[in-house]
Amino acid sequence: MSHLLSDLLDGVTDTAIEENVRVTGINSDSRAIAFGEVFFALPGSVRHGDEFAAMAVERGARVIVSDRPGVAGAADAGVATIVIDDVRAAYAKAAARVSGPPPEMMMAITGTNGKTSICSFVRQIWQATGIKGASIGTLGIDSGQEIVSGQLTTPDPLSLHRALAKLKADGIEHVIMEASSHGLDQRRLDGIGFKIVGYSNLSRDHLDYHPDMAAYHDAKLHLFRHLMVEGGSAVINADDPEHMPFLFGALERGATPLTVGAEGAYMEIGEIKREGWGQRVAGRLVGEPMNFYLPLAGEFQVSNALMAAAMAISSGVDKDLAIAALEHLEGARGRLERVATRGGAAIFVDYAHTPDALKTALVALRPYAASRLHVVFGAGGDRDKGKRAMMGRLASEIADMVIVTDDNPRTEDAALIRKQIMAGATGAREIGDRSEAIGVAVKGLEKGDILLIAGKGHEDYQIIGTTKQPFSDHDEVAKAVNG
Repeated sequence: MSHLLSDLLDGVTDTAIEENVRVTGINSDSRAIAFGEVFFALPGSVRHGDEFAAMAVERGARVIVSDRPGVAGAADAGVATIVIDDVRAAYAKAAARVSGPPPEMMMAITGTNGKTSICSFVRQIWQATGIKGASIGTLGIDSGQEIVSGQLTTPDPLSLHRALAKLKADGIEHVIMEASSHGLDQRRLDGIGFKIVGYSNLSRDHLDYHPDMAAYHDAKLHLFRHLMVEGGSAVINADDPEHMPFLFGALERGATPLTVGAEGAYMEIGEIKREGWGQRVAGRLVGEPMNFYLPLAGEFQVSNALMAAAMAISSGVDKDLAIAALEHLEGARGRLERVATRGGAAIFVDYAHTPDALKTALVALRPYAASRLHVVFGAGGDRDKGKRAMMGRLASEIADMVIVTDDNPRTEDAALIRKQIMAGATGAREIGDRSEAIGVAVKGLEKGDILLIAGKGHEDYQIIGTTKQPFSDHDEVAKAVNG
């Protein structure tokens, strides 16, 4: 199948394009370019795509699209270069046009924490109410029938639109996505119009990528200001102190804002009572009484569940059925997941790898600990160094027993990372080997204790240097409990 180049680049460039130029497809990976395709030379954090244009030309690229003129190797081979200021946005829009229309009901959730759980919960509500739906995010693409693993929370545009086309071909017209700050900043979602968007919360994260919190904040806002369709719906966590710009962003798009939380006007959270490992929740939905049992620990999961219910209702689910479905939710893998018990002590695995997420998880578990609260955690290498001592301080303030260990040290000195965490972790114990740290923590548990193993969640690898080595907190817990 071929495409008119003028159609693929419509609205993204002022450059005059011959109307009869046809291309066979697009790609931003020079190694995967096929004959007759357009090579989009994207700017990267380390290298620019221009550096690989010659390879793309050798493989048969017909046109180069870049944000810089004079691409080496293109002119000499008679290959035209089209210069576009925002080449990433152009690539995303071209990917959408090459792949065809996405599923009818496209939804996205952004925020620092909660995205994965909210996506999972929305998909589960759809499934419980007879709607074929899928979620796309950190855990991969989950259609309820199969899970296809992915490398990125928000996939690259071409992979994303190919996946959406397959979902649509399989009869799935409802999709909810995680919109990460990286994905939004790199314009990976610019080819999609979202009918419903959501905002969970905002706290320190990814400052190794974004220059400051203002830039991080603006990246998140891109979803509301530019990618939500005119007149869509926006579900917003009203309890988060940073929610107002997202509310105003929704209003600017003519959207219907639906606020959720203790301060929510659409869904108001009232009384929450612990009941076993779950919670009994009372509140109001559009002014009417709302009561349900949530089979998950942690008050933050109440917020996540109601955010999901509000988004599902906005997509067409009956409100009573949506609330009823909350009573059967299963937690997302590695999200405050109770994975084992040992001698009357419970062990949880969570993905918390930021100060706010670690605090939230520990505070959520504190009421369930009849005795001591233990935590094992570390901090990723080649990431925001400023959060390390903060995480150490929070852990030592909230937990009774703290072990600092390794967590994807990457190319940094693991011992130095631990030292930076320990600077804030008064009274903590340092055990570099994560397997040993988990084993020591498990063996130290007594009846009534709770152990949180934080940082990796669903991950089944440990990044040391530039190599992913097999490692799973779930497996290590099982080994320690049964050993």
